[in-house]
Amino acid sequence: MQWASAGSTEQNTAAAIRETAAAVRAELGAAVPDLIVAFVSAHHRERFSDIAALVRREFRSGLLIGCSAGGVIGGGKEIEQRAGVSLTLAALPQVTLTPFHVAGENVVAWQQRVALAPAAEPHFLLLADPFTFNPEPFLRDLDRVYPASRKIGGLASGGRQPGENALFLGDETLVAGMVGVALSGNVRVDTIVAQGCRPIGQPMFVTKCQRNIIWELDGQSAVEVLQTLHRHLDPADQELARHSLFLGVVMNEHQHEYKQGDFLIRNIVGMDPDRGVLAIGAILREGAVVQFHLRDATTSAQDLEHLLAAYAEASAGVRPAGALLFSCLGRGMYLYGEPDHDTNAFRDHLGAAPLGGFFCNGEIGPVQGSTFLHGYTSAFGLFRARSKSATMAR
Repeated sequence: MQWASAGSTEQNTAAAIRETAAAVRAELGAAVPDLIVAFVSAHHRERFSDIAALVRREFRSGLLIGCSAGGVIGGGKEIEQRAGVSLTLAALPQVTLTPFHVAGENVVAWQQRVALAPAAEPHFLLLADPFTFNPEPFLRDLDRVYPASRKIGGLASGGRQPGENALFLGDETLVAGMVGVALSGNVRVDTIVAQGCRPIGQPMFVTKCQRNIIWELDGQSAVEVLQTLHRHLDPADQELARHSLFLGVVMNEHQHEYKQGDFLIRNIVGMDPDRGVLAIGAILREGAVVQFHLRDATTSAQDLEHLLAAYAEASAGVRPAGALLFSCLGRGMYLYGEPDHDTNAFRDHLGAAPLGGFFCNGEIGPVQGSTFLHGYTSAFGLFRARSKSATMAR
């Protein structure tokens, strides 16, 4: 298995494709690409429909998948707030690629159409248009049908209304739905999902709720609990809570202790002090364990460093052949005030593996074994062969 990635800030679309193609071709050497992942910033919107043809001029083989982006990541570099094109190529011996486009059907109908058996244990790369496709029901069903599979990806960005984003699949440019590719065979996909939050206060039981509305926490008014917590925060955290307060939902409630990383982070979307209720961006149930969280640049950086270091240690020196990063538009320079923060952290811990990706309107990745749509995260997909012998056979 061999990967290569490059990015270009060339404003001419055809020239940008040529530049990135030349760079990845040199990196791949004699290897023939099976997968081509392309992310293209909104600066190139007028040429979105030409992307597939421009890529095909450069590479006669390889399945193209990609989308429009608010910012791109190529060659381990983050390109934000300017024209950007990213190409990431992979030669994948003994790997079967199954491309698909979903535009409303459920997983059962989709599975019948693509004839992809759960026994194949495929892994999924998923890209969706946020204006026309809600991926969450699809992800839940995908987990149910393919529980052993990893799912990673993001929501296309760069457009401000339906029809302005683009999804690339094969020779087509689409403006709605979800595109994806299932990878089965000699491929392993690991994931790292950095949600970038730290818990405050104590874990609590949801003692009264209705769908996404929390009435009581530990038998007290949800708003009163939050107000009491706020009074005990230091001034800096009180200020942070005004705009960066979230709720974490414990995914494994059988633990005796809960720490950073054990929670699915969700937005607090509303508050009604008169009724004492909080509205959360998730469906809850009574008995669930939750804890308030804060997010800032320091916490996000520390969270990512911790997760990358833990993965490097657990992998015992085995590095990925290549990786894709799906990072929120709210991270990058907007959060850290400097470019390449997350990609530099990746390189510091995992070396110079080819890294591509883009800045998303939402990130897809697993937490505690279940796949979710996230916000404000950096979700990495790390690819390598299951067996060395198959890699050498190419």
